[in-house]
Order: sequence, then C-alpha cells, then structure tokens
Amino acid sequence: MRRPTPTLSLVAALVAGALIGVGGGAATYAGLSSGGTKTVVRQVTVADSQPASSTSGLSVNAIYERTHKGVVEITVSEQSQQSPFDGSQSQQAQGSGFVYDAEGHIVTNQHVVDGAQSISVKFWNGKTYDATVVGTDASTDLAVLKVDAPASVLEPLSLGDSNDLEVGHAVVAIGSPFGLEQTVTAGIVSALHRQMTSPNNFTIDDSIQTDAAINHGNSGGPLLNAQGKVAGVNAQIASDSGGNEGVGFAIPSSTAKSIVSQLIDTGKAEHAFLGIGLQDATASGGGAEVTDVRANTPAARANLRVGDVITRVGEKRVATADELRAAINARKPGERVSISYTREGASHTVRVQLTSRPS
Repeated sequence: MRRPTPTLSLVAALVAGALIGVGGGAATYAGLSSGGTKTVVRQVTVADSQPASSTSGLSVNAIYERTHKGVVEITVSEQSQQSPFDGSQSQQAQGSGFVYDAEGHIVTNQHVVDGAQSISVKFWNGKTYDATVVGTDASTDLAVLKVDAPASVLEPLSLGDSNDLEVGHAVVAIGSPFGLEQTVTAGIVSALHRQMTSPNNFTIDDSIQTDAAINHGNSGGPLLNAQGKVAGVNAQIASDSGGNEGVGFAIPSSTAKSIVSQLIDTGKAEHAFLGIGLQDATASGGGAEVTDVRANTPAARANLRVGDVITRVGEKRVATADELRAAINARKPGERVSISYTREGASHTVRVQLTSRPS
C-alpha cells in the first residue's frame, strides 16, 4: 500500500558534538524544510563578535504589512525508491521563500528543492504557480526559482546589509512552519559570525543566530531586519527535540546577494577552492593550521602538509581559520595567489592556482 510521507513530519539528524571549534555537546541540528533534514550547523566563538546592541525600527506589525506579500510557500514533490512490491512513492516537502525581483525570481534554500520533480509556489493571495529551478548552490544552501506570475502578485523584498547587524538587533521571520503559511515570529540577533555546514559539507561563514521561532517549513524564508529588509535566509535550527528551542540560523544577506546574482546570470555559482581542512593555530602569532590536504587539489600540488600554519594569503595577513576561508572565498577560480606558511619553524611561500570548489 502506498502511503505518502506526511508533509509535516519532523526528521532530524543527530550530530555528536562540534566538528571544529569550541563548546557544544551532542545536539540535534536540523534543516528546516518539512519532510526531511539535510544540513547541520557548527557553532564557533569569534574574538571580534559584536557586543549586545539595541536599535529602533518598525513594529512587528509594520514589518509584516510591508513584507508579507513577498513571502511564499514552496511545495516540492519527489519520487522515492521503494521495494519492488510497493513500487515508487510520491513524497512532498514544504519550505518557504521570498520574491527577489519583478521578473518572478524566488529565493529559497537548496535543500528545499533538492531532488524535486515538481515545484509549486503559493503566494499571499492563495494563488499557486508552477516553478522551475534557475540554479542552486549547495555550498551556500541557496537556490533560485522562477515563476510565470502576473506583476500584480509579485511583491519583491529588498535586501538589507547583514554586515550592519549587531547582537541584540530586532529581527522578524516570516514563513510556513508546518505548512502554516504567513506565520510571523520575532526575536533578536542572538549572535553573529556563526558557521553552518552546507549540504555538501562546506562552511557557510558569518551565519546569523536568532531566537525568533523557526521550525520545519521555515527553510528559505526571510529573516527581516527592523527596517523590513532581508538580512538573512533562514536555513537551520539547533535542537534536542527537533523543534524550535530558540536557536535558529540564517544565511547572511551579504552571501545571498552575491550567490543569487550568479545563479540568475549563469545558473550556477563558483567558489575558489584550495583543498585543505583547517583549524585555528594554537601557536603564538595565530594563523590557520592545516588539518587535511585533499588529493589532486591546489594545496596538494603546492606540497602543503598537515601541520603547516598558513599566515598570509597574498598581501592579507590571516590570524584564524575563518580569516583564511574568507580570504580564499574572496578570490575567483583560476586566480593565482601566494600562500605563506610556517613548517617546523621555517617560513615558506608558494604560488597556487585556485580551482572551482567541487560539488
């Protein structure tokens, strides 16, 4: 007997502690699309995290009135392989998204639409339109869809600058938790510079932590600042229960702006790739210590080794693993760059040609 998976099922992945960084025992880290969990989050403490702050702005009601018509509910249908006796089973999952422009582009999470056979987008007026995938980027868990909807339905949201956020700033989330469209929750920025692990196991830096209630089905919806602009794209939660416990995470709008533009222009996003695992160096002077070197990568060809401490990328000094990742992410595939590092007390510099991050 064919029994479709319930749209509102709570499925969570158990992660035994943090991958890299400090603190954290075992906890449940979950992606937010109803019907499954595909991503995890990693939390780190950073030295330059902003202090608590407050800011004036619009009321929650004013933010809702200004933005709710730009928030959509996304329903994804996919086929799952079953036993020869039962045949294949159709599954549905739900997520959220928001209107990006007047051309009908919709921003959501990559994990919301991953494996989709068909996608529909429901707007504020109850109208539903089929959507096609323009492009996805698993490295940042972002996707762009396209709908052929009339201009009267499309209400694009404005992107804010996530770099302007401070801890304590008010934020509002709008989405479809458990399929309950147009749900509004409010809170503050709980922390900045968190790290999430993307669906293909790369780091999403500078993620926003919030205590605004976020649950399954909120994936891909906007996290709005006090001016009603998109400061982040809701993506993950940390939870022992699988539901909201006041620890949610959003992809910063600064990342979304760059990636979404690439996806609309070319259907894909490219990221520079060195090919190493990292952790903060414990030696005085700081730097990023190499913990792994992948075969057939720029790092391997440059003879970088586990234990090397990278201190500079080009002219930029790097004091932490985060700074090194940011320095590489600021480059383009194919670009040549000098890497300075120390090995057994001796300083070295090599030239490497960065490649594109593998899928």
